[in-house]
Amino acid sequence: MTTRKVGITDTTLRDGHQSLLATRMKIEDMIPIIGKLDEIGFHSMEVWGGATFDTCMRFLNEDPWERLDKIKSTLKNTKTQMLLRGQNLVGYRHYADDVVEEFVKKAAAHGMDIFRIFDAMNDVRNMCKAMEVAKKEGAHVQATFSYTISPVHNLEYYMTMAQKLVDMGADSFCIKDMAGILKPYVAYELVSELKKRFQLPVQIHTHYTSGMASMMYLKAIEAGADVVDTAISSLALGTSQPATETMVASLKDTPYDTGLNLEALSEIAKYFKEVRKKYKEFDVYSGSVDTNVLLYQVPGGMLSNFISQLQQQEAEDRLPEVLAEVPRVREDLGYPPLVTPTSQIVGSQALLNVLLGRYKMVTTEVRSYLKGMYGATPGPVNEQIRKQIIRDDASITCRPADMIAPELAAAREEIAAYIQKEEDVLSYVLLPQVAKEFFEKRNAQNQ
Repeated sequence: MTTRKVGITDTTLRDGHQSLLATRMKIEDMIPIIGKLDEIGFHSMEVWGGATFDTCMRFLNEDPWERLDKIKSTLKNTKTQMLLRGQNLVGYRHYADDVVEEFVKKAAAHGMDIFRIFDAMNDVRNMCKAMEVAKKEGAHVQATFSYTISPVHNLEYYMTMAQKLVDMGADSFCIKDMAGILKPYVAYELVSELKKRFQLPVQIHTHYTSGMASMMYLKAIEAGADVVDTAISSLALGTSQPATETMVASLKDTPYDTGLNLEALSEIAKYFKEVRKKYKEFDVYSGSVDTNVLLYQVPGGMLSNFISQLQQQEAEDRLPEVLAEVPRVREDLGYPPLVTPTSQIVGSQALLNVLLGRYKMVTTEVRSYLKGMYGATPGPVNEQIRKQIIRDDASITCRPADMIAPELAAAREEIAAYIQKEEDVLSYVLLPQVAKEFFEKRNAQNQ
């Protein structure tokens, strides 16, 4: 058996605390330990993107661009990685191409090395602009499949998508298992096939929600996976990633040895154990495995949303009905993967269907979705439901961003009084209310 060192991407500073502490970790709790993290020898560290951009400004009174600069200035040897939602960037809708181009250029200029680019619908047209610009800027383009299970999401579906991503210039693949539903032997088959057909590195991302994650990683590694995502043990498991130390120990003295030092890692784990205590109010992980995700494909964050919304309606006892309605709505909508923003679209509609009757009230997002505004649906939608909701309105078949006029110039004018640097315009376009409030606070502090 040939020796093949497996790389580890550390997610502690992004997805680890996003999954367990509502993305609330402050930069002041990261900086003291970054030097030690930098010495470990990770393949990369995921430090930006996802929900961090929003929460930095909304809750932490931090400039996300400055956060990246501070991390980069301390991280001398390890590549930085970010999660980018394709044409949605780090926001919640599609943005115009001028915004995507400028955002990716600026992120690369601030030192972002690896862009993990995905689309909630797996519509590669929503990924092409971000991939093209990242490539042009000399960054590593990690093209990503949002992994899900449905009658249309079979092996051939993912291979067809992989070929398109290769044609678009992907440097590596990532299988993004956001709900923790990728089974060990399915992962083995998927990775084997990717490695057989394409010459690109394969990285795997998962969440521990269902309890299968570490077993799945082992099978994926045996099949040829090059890198896996883990979080330091004190911010791992539950809805976060598998624990770094466990993977390192499991692979030690095997052909896949990571070469990472367990003692150095345990020192870092000790540090984050203390840090976690500071965020107790956001720490909702109960410590158990949630197998609901295997039945309904509902990621952890979506489940806690349902519970709080039903509590507000004094209808908590109806949670089983809502969970059973999610797969039905998902089927009606052509089986979209459940990841931001499609998880919210499907989830809100399932909730309304249970509380008010099926499609008696329909969200604006579901209307837009059925009009093609989020991209092509993976499978055919329920025609009867489509007609009931959008009647004779035509659906668009082009790339959704082709319908969006440039946005930067108007935004620059709107917030002229607040601009301190070019990045401010991007922050404002992406999250207008949040950014404006953040700028007002910043101005008040500087007076």
